Amino acid sequence: MDKAMKTGRYKRKWSERSMFAQVMKRLAKNKAAMLGLILLLCIAIVAIFAPWIAPYSPTEMDLMSMYAAPSAKHWFGCDEVGRDILSRLIYGARYSLSIGLIADVVSQVIGVLIGTAIGYKGGKVDMIGMRIVDIWASIPSTLLAILISTTLGAGYVNTIIAMLISNVPGGIRSTRAMCLKEREMDYLEAARSINASKMRIMYKHMVPNIISPTIVGTTMGVGNTIISVAGLAYIGLGIQPPTPEWGAMLAAGRDFIRKYPHMIIFPGIAIALTVLSLNLFGDGLRDALDPKMKD
Repeated sequence: MDKAMKTGRYKRKWSERSMFAQVMKRLAKNKAAMLGLILLLCIAIVAIFAPWIAPYSPTEMDLMSMYAAPSAKHWFGCDEVGRDILSRLIYGARYSLSIGLIADVVSQVIGVLIGTAIGYKGGKVDMIGMRIVDIWASIPSTLLAILISTTLGAGYVNTIIAMLISNVPGGIRSTRAMCLKEREMDYLEAARSINASKMRIMYKHMVPNIISPTIVGTTMGVGNTIISVAGLAYIGLGIQPPTPEWGAMLAAGRDFIRKYPHMIIFPGIAIALTVLSLNLFGDGLRDALDPKMKD
């Protein structure tokens, strides 16, 4: 009996490793996805090692270099108070990436937990739960984020909370839709036939079968959240100067776009490249995780 159990666990682990290897093999064949992954890794490395990579402090002011154009001393130029834009972009990667990642991952986790319960139970739970979500989602996510940011005020944590709350309804809806398809599958009938608890059925059996689309959605959602955070900063909400967040840098440079375009061009490029890398990687990951896809 023990030998059979050990053999079963070994086969299951081998199967999981084999599936992972297949996904990585498909992903490696997708040149666009690999380009996105390389770009994303480079940006993440820059963010992690910012203190060692940045040539200057992100808050160091040099009044003699106010509005300085790109040069050998300041590769990306300086802003209105003489702060090095390259250094601020390097440190800003920490804020933009972390806000996007934390807000989207936490909102997806909440969405999976609630959406799975609603989708599996059905009936009155589904009806009442989805009506609440419909009311929640009836407020556009950007407007909801603006309302929450206005109420809580500017700041790193408050911005994460605003983006998290505005992202949750989408996660609940997508998870619930997937659970409606899964709850009548044979493997769930088998679990019910051996008297498995509802919690075990939902989160041990059902969630692993819907996790792939959720991972892809999270990857794509991080880019959207970064854009939304930049939008909040641009209208005077979210993270504000002197914190070197990319959206805040865009907002600070908008008044000087004609005379000193470098103040807005480089933060814009940083946001565009990050979102592009996330979208390329997300598209490739979606294809790699598709069970219908063949080598």
